[in-house]
Amino acid sequence: MPPLTFDIVDILIKAAQLILALVILVTVHEFGHYIFARIFGVKVNRFFLFFNPWFSILRYDPMKGTLEFIAPGQREDGSWPKPVASWKVGKTHQPRPDGKPTWRDTIYGLGWLPLGGYCAIAGMVDETQDSSKLASEPQSWELRSKPAWQRLCVMVAGVVLNFVLAICIYVGIAAHWGDDVVPYQAMTEGLDFSPEMQAAGFRNGDILQSLDGKPLEATDYSIAWNMIQPGARVGVLRNGETVEIGISDSLLRSIISKGKDYLPMKVRVPVYVAKVVPGEAAAKAGIEPRDRIVAVGSDTVPSIGEFMPSLQAHKGSTVPVRVLRGDSSLVMPVAVSDGGKIGIQMLSPVEIFDRTRIEYNILQAIPRGWQIGTERLATYVSSLKLIFTKEGAQSLGGFGTLGDMFPASWSWYAFWQITAFLSIILAFMNIIPIPALDGGYILFLLVEIVTRRKPSDKFLEVANTIGFFFLLALLLYANGNDIYRLLLK
Repeated sequence: MPPLTFDIVDILIKAAQLILALVILVTVHEFGHYIFARIFGVKVNRFFLFFNPWFSILRYDPMKGTLEFIAPGQREDGSWPKPVASWKVGKTHQPRPDGKPTWRDTIYGLGWLPLGGYCAIAGMVDETQDSSKLASEPQSWELRSKPAWQRLCVMVAGVVLNFVLAICIYVGIAAHWGDDVVPYQAMTEGLDFSPEMQAAGFRNGDILQSLDGKPLEATDYSIAWNMIQPGARVGVLRNGETVEIGISDSLLRSIISKGKDYLPMKVRVPVYVAKVVPGEAAAKAGIEPRDRIVAVGSDTVPSIGEFMPSLQAHKGSTVPVRVLRGDSSLVMPVAVSDGGKIGIQMLSPVEIFDRTRIEYNILQAIPRGWQIGTERLATYVSSLKLIFTKEGAQSLGGFGTLGDMFPASWSWYAFWQITAFLSIILAFMNIIPIPALDGGYILFLLVEIVTRRKPSDKFLEVANTIGFFFLLALLLYANGNDIYRLLLK
């Protein structure tokens, strides 16, 4: 096994981006529950970013007007240990005479365990409160005393706000950055395909044209995923002729099994010279900037993928190199070094291919943001079926996988793109009908609305406990996959 190497700066930058994204996503999600609870006159006992078992990093009590640092939790006898530090930041207030809850009835805090957050709503059986604490008669300011449709709104609100947040981020991205893409038709040398893709019928050099009969748009972020779905029909241009490839059920699973960093296809980049190193072989032979190298010896090299191996095959020897310069085709002898180099710097793809720049004003950015958000949601939902396959289960990841989604250097564009996608994931995952998730509560509420029979608090407590341990096991499994891949793969 090769030795493990870590770049601590890269890790810290990725971790900082992940934590900032979690702060935004968790706050928005819990605020959805909070604001709708307040709209319907429900008291919210606590609103916490991150979990706070045993103690809180910060705790703000508006009623007392105090802000506490490293504040321990309540003892079993009801007493509160002293925090490490406490400051008086506001006036002391009393509850309203009519008993109606206000924002001051909520204790706001920052926990130390960044696995999520919570909004402790009065009269609700959840991870912060069991059924034994609800033995008394329901109070008007408790969630359990509200009509089922209001309770449903409170539970759905977190998911809805996460999806709205994703749409808003995509709208902002479109308005600020627009789209800067290379149309597939402009990729003149086509693409290189992995062995799995070639087995499915693709050939290196194919130029993508259509998907299920519709022209491919480079602004569609989901194309790479959609074109490997079972039953998809992909049209390509091959040697001047259009060929349609049908995708089998096995292609998606075989690609997923290769891991998250596996690229099933990549652009074939022509070999254009950006610079020649003075005194090196290419300069001595007469190669100039903007020349395109098309052959090394008897090897045709339409792209960098063929060019580099060809140089390695001819290292230490002098070979004829054919270049295109304007309308001329020139052949010149070039000495290849023992390291397989000739002393050139190549143009990057963005300098070679014709790019399309699309700018949006705010009115145009709104439908574009909606389009991206809904496409990303549809793509993510379609991918969930893979969880129930061996390859999909092995590809599950935890916080390490989430952190690796972010680049090693800070990029606001990448940060907002990834944060928006994580917001979609959080929204959908929370709507899955598993007890302890919002979807579990929503399912029980829908059953109550249909049957007009409310589940008992004890039943909800048991269901939530089962759901909690299931989610804990899933969390351990996903993070265990991260550790396995890091140490053994």
